[in-house]
Amino acid sequence: MIPPQEASARRREIEDKLKQEEETLSFIRDSLEKSDQLTKNMVSILSSFESRLMKLENSIIPVHKQTENLQRLQENVEKTLSCLDHVISYYHVASDTEKIIREGPTGRLEEYLGSMAKIQKAVEYFQDNSPDSPELNKVKLLFERGKESLESEFRSLMTRHSKVVSPVLILDLISGEDELEVQEEVPLEHLPEGVLQDVIRISRWLVEYGRNQDFMNVYYQIRSSQLDRSLKGLKEHFRKSSCSSGVPYSPAIPNKRKDTPTKKPTKRPGTIRKAQNLLKQYSQHGLDGKKGGSNLIPLEGRDDTLDVETDAYIHCVSAFVKLAQSEYQLLMDIIPEHHQKKTFDSLIQDALDGLMLEGENIVSAARKAIIRHDFSAVLTVFPILRHLKQTKPEFDQVLQGTAASTKNKLAGLITSMETVGAKALEDFADNIKNDPDKEYNMPKDGTVHELTSNAILFLQQLLDFQETAGAMLASQETSSSATSYSSEFSKRLLSTYICKVLGNLQLNLLSKSKVYEDPALSAIFLHNNYNYILKALEKSELIQLVAVTQKTAERSYREHIEQQIQTYQRSWLKVTDYIAEKNLPVFQPGVKLRDKERQMIKERFKGFNDGLEELCKIQKAWAIPDTEQRDKIRQAQKNIVRETYGAFLHRYGSVPFTKNPEKYIKYRVEQVGDMIERLFDTSA
Repeated sequence: MIPPQEASARRREIEDKLKQEEETLSFIRDSLEKSDQLTKNMVSILSSFESRLMKLENSIIPVHKQTENLQRLQENVEKTLSCLDHVISYYHVASDTEKIIREGPTGRLEEYLGSMAKIQKAVEYFQDNSPDSPELNKVKLLFERGKESLESEFRSLMTRHSKVVSPVLILDLISGEDELEVQEEVPLEHLPEGVLQDVIRISRWLVEYGRNQDFMNVYYQIRSSQLDRSLKGLKEHFRKSSCSSGVPYSPAIPNKRKDTPTKKPTKRPGTIRKAQNLLKQYSQHGLDGKKGGSNLIPLEGRDDTLDVETDAYIHCVSAFVKLAQSEYQLLMDIIPEHHQKKTFDSLIQDALDGLMLEGENIVSAARKAIIRHDFSAVLTVFPILRHLKQTKPEFDQVLQGTAASTKNKLAGLITSMETVGAKALEDFADNIKNDPDKEYNMPKDGTVHELTSNAILFLQQLLDFQETAGAMLASQETSSSATSYSSEFSKRLLSTYICKVLGNLQLNLLSKSKVYEDPALSAIFLHNNYNYILKALEKSELIQLVAVTQKTAERSYREHIEQQIQTYQRSWLKVTDYIAEKNLPVFQPGVKLRDKERQMIKERFKGFNDGLEELCKIQKAWAIPDTEQRDKIRQAQKNIVRETYGAFLHRYGSVPFTKNPEKYIKYRVEQVGDMIERLFDTSA
């Protein structure tokens, strides 16, 4: 049972809470009543605002629509006025631009092209909107006149400002290929910069708006003429320079051209001169033969004009490549891309045809030279062919994209030169073998025959053209390897050819030697020629080239030379046999000689004296140009004769075989040596 105090307290707590809840409820009721009142007031305000908005909308929308219509009408009026102004402007184009078109574009290209743009737009407008209008014909005529003026201006600019490239500048341009040091690049300005820009603008306008390609023909004709004249000027420069100084050279770049040239004198492809210098060296050592004739035209008589023409042609080929490259760079800026190759093809034709024609003339001249056995003239083909083959990659690159007929021209010329070169080599070898000169113009002193010196000289030309000559020979081969021959194959062919020429020469010399009635002179002749050949081979690189296919060539020539020396020495047997010990009479010392024995000793002395005098007189007029060989042969012969004569004189000099010993003992041993020492010396 709950105590009374606790129950009373609990009741009071509940009553307090109840009172608080009633107060809260009363507050919530008051708040709800106020909220309802506020809501009613807000609804009333919104209803009033909505009513006013509806009234405003009903008033504004008609005004807005009316204003919008007025704005549209205003815009239409403005557009109509603008169109009218635009259309009216087309009717004034002819009168506004006629003066400018009539005066032409010179000096005011920008303004002129602006006027042409206006005329073109007028033409388009009238064609679209009023094709029967007289204004259309007027602006059309004006446009055509303006286009013709632009074409005329293009031609005038190209004609007035396209200049021939000077030989000096061309030589500077191509000299960079030979110089190891990096040099300032030679500028090659075909057109002034301002003129070039005008030409480019006109060409682009003519292509885009003028619908005209005639200017491309004008372009290639003018530039083709300048290219051709530049090459001809270079060739003429070589001719004049060769006449005045003998060596054409390239002076400095124009802004430095006062005293000193920028490059060394032009290298002459004069391998013939090089070989002739070698021949002069041989002559100084007594190896040159000048008395024997042959049906080959002497190489020493070669005209300097051939060298000049060869140099000029080689430089013109290089110049063509450089100038053509430069022309293509210029053309790329002026001519539309899809017309560039065709225009370039046309542009270079005259210059290229001139080069090819000149090359064919060289081939034709070489063929004629072969017929008359002038092989020195044929040698001009070698440096030219070598240069053409070296230049061909650049040539092909320059001609890339041109017609096949254009590309094949150089290859055809190379083939022609290889063919005529191979023919020259073949005919030269045959002429060496079949040279008919046997009885006439043979050297009376047995010196080197001109056929020998010519043959060696010709072979020396091939040293600087080994690959070229080898390619000539390989081009005539029918084997499959000839189509893709290696340098080793080419070298072996050339070695075989040189050995063939030397073999033919040896056979011919043997045949010629039989013309001499005296076997000793025949031996001296062969000795001189064999010795000349051997020394010439050794002093040049020919001996290494011969050794490629004939290892024992040098030893073989030495054996031939020694054999001829021995043959010559046998000519003295008829002198020494008189006093040889095997042919001397045997007698007892102190015993008086019989008449028969005295007579025999007299005959021996007389035979020796007469034979010695006769041989010395004859052989004194013979020649051994090589001082080393001459001394060697004389010394050997002197030793043999002096030894034999000394022994004979020692044995019989004091024997009383005659009352007049001075009649038979005419010479002392030293005198005999001196007489032999003067052999082969026409000046003694």
